[in-house]
Amino acid sequence: MKVRFCLAVSCPTTHQEGNGKKLCPQTLGWAGLTCVAVVLILPVTARLAETDKGRRKVVHVLEDESGAVIVQTAPGKVMTHRGGSITLPCRYHHEPEETDPARIRIKWTKVTGALQFEDVFVALGRQQRAFAGYRGRIALQRAGPGDASVVIHNVTLQDYGRYECEVTDDMEDDTGFVNLDLEGVVFPYHPRIGRYKLNYREAEEVCRQQDAILASYGQLHAAWLDGLDWCNAGWLEDGSVQYPISQPRDQCGRKDTPAGVRNYGYRHKEDERYDAFCFTSNLNGKVYFLKRYKKLSYGEALKACQRDGSTMAKVGQLYAAWKIQLLDRCEAGWLEDGSIRYPIVNPRARCGGPEPGVRNLGFPDKKYRLYGAYCFRKNKDGSDVITNGPALGNNDITSKGPIKI
Repeated sequence: MKVRFCLAVSCPTTHQEGNGKKLCPQTLGWAGLTCVAVVLILPVTARLAETDKGRRKVVHVLEDESGAVIVQTAPGKVMTHRGGSITLPCRYHHEPEETDPARIRIKWTKVTGALQFEDVFVALGRQQRAFAGYRGRIALQRAGPGDASVVIHNVTLQDYGRYECEVTDDMEDDTGFVNLDLEGVVFPYHPRIGRYKLNYREAEEVCRQQDAILASYGQLHAAWLDGLDWCNAGWLEDGSVQYPISQPRDQCGRKDTPAGVRNYGYRHKEDERYDAFCFTSNLNGKVYFLKRYKKLSYGEALKACQRDGSTMAKVGQLYAAWKIQLLDRCEAGWLEDGSIRYPIVNPRARCGGPEPGVRNLGFPDKKYRLYGAYCFRKNKDGSDVITNGPALGNNDITSKGPIKI
C-alpha cells in the first residue's frame, strides 16, 4: 500500500481565513509541500494542526475509508456458557471481488486492555495455528467463501471478552469486533481475613480459587438489574471498584441517592484494598448436600466428601448450582474456603428471609462440629471433551511452513 506523507514548512507570509486563523499559502494546496510516497498512492484526507507556537504547520494524512477488504461482524454480543461451543461470526468480501484465497490471512485476537491484545488464532490458506489456552479448542467454521468465523469449543470463563477479527490481503486489511458473553452469576466475595483486604491481583486470585473470574461491569450491572444489592465495594476486571445498590439506605451511600451501581472509579491496583465481585458460569458437575446423622467439623466434612467420591464445593460452584441448577437447601454446610453457606431458591421464613440467594454465615472455627457439607462431583466425561465439533490436536498446523502473525 502506498501513502503520501507531506510536511508544510514555515512561511513569512500568511493568508487570513474567515475563522480568524492564519495559514501559509503553501498549505492551501499540494504545491510547496515536501512529500514522500511509499509503494502505492491512495486518496487521502489532509488535516492541518498548529504547534503551540502557531508557526509550523503539519499535514496529517489519513487513508480513505474504502479499502480492498471489507470485514463484517455481528452487532451486539454472542452468548454461551462455560463448557459450551460458540461461533464468533466474521465475514469478508473484496472490492474488486477477484482475489486468491490462498493469500488471505485471517487473524483473531482478544482485546485484553487499552491497546493490548492476546493472540488467539491465525490462518493463511490451509495453514492454521491456535495460541495458548485456545489450542485444541478453536477452528475456522469454513461455511463458504468469505467466511472468517471461528468456532470455540469447551468455552472457559477466561474466554469471556472482546475479540478482533482481522482479514488481510497483501497490504490491504480490515477488522471487526465480536463480544463474547457468558450465562452465569455474579457474587461478592471476601476471604476469612475480613473485608477490604484485597488488592487487585489478590482479588483476581481469590475469584480463581472459588471457580470464578473477576466480574466485568456489564456482568455486575446485569446482576443489579436482577436484584443484586451489596453494600461493600469490590474490584471488577477492568480495575474499577463498584457496588450495586437496589435499596438505597444511609449506610450504603445515603438513602436519598438513586438505586444503581455505585462507582469508586479506577483505583491503584497494588496499594488499595477492597472486596471482589466474582463471576462464574455453568458447572461441569453437580453440587449436593452430603447428609450425615451427625454434624461435622471442617476436616471431617472434607474427608466425608472425599469418601463419597467428590471434593468439597467451592463458593462459585455453590452459586452456580443455586442460580443454574436451582439448588435449594435449607441446611448450612461447610465449603472449601472454610465458610458456611446454603442456597435458597424458594424463600421461606425459617430459611433466612424473604429473598432468594446464597445465605452466608461467615467463617467459624474449623473445629466446630456444627454443620453439614456441600460436595462437588465432577461429570465423568470431564470438562475438556469437545462436543459439537471435531477434536483438534495440540499440533494444529495443517500444512508445513510458518504463519506470519
